[in-house]
Amino acid sequence: MAERAGLFEEGTDDFDVSSFVSKKPAKSPQPATEAIRTVAESANFQSREPAKTAAKSKQRRRRTGRNVQFNTKVTSACRDTFYEISDRNGWVLGETMEKAIAALQRELSLEKAGAKL
Repeated sequence: MAERAGLFEEGTDDFDVSSFVSKKPAKSPQPATEAIRTVAESANFQSREPAKTAAKSKQRRRRTGRNVQFNTKVTSACRDTFYEISDRNGWVLGETMEKAIAALQRELSLEKAGAKL
């Protein structure tokens, strides 16, 4: 059986690597995007690009000291109305919720007072 050359033995000839030259990476050709789009559309390929929306959602953040999250499921009409009220008055969503709860408490206390009469 042949013996392996030792890695750390004294007196081994140095291996000359000066003749080695690195190759430049091969350039990949740019795909013809129009041709790809045409083929994809003819094959009814569904694009994964996000749908373009007409209006961006409004940024509703500012520092308010509110740091507890409250999540609930509502109808889309309820959510849209909630956002519309917030936007119209320039309130953040937490502020709108606080005002809505205060209004509900006032209404319930008036109903309770009316029931006692």
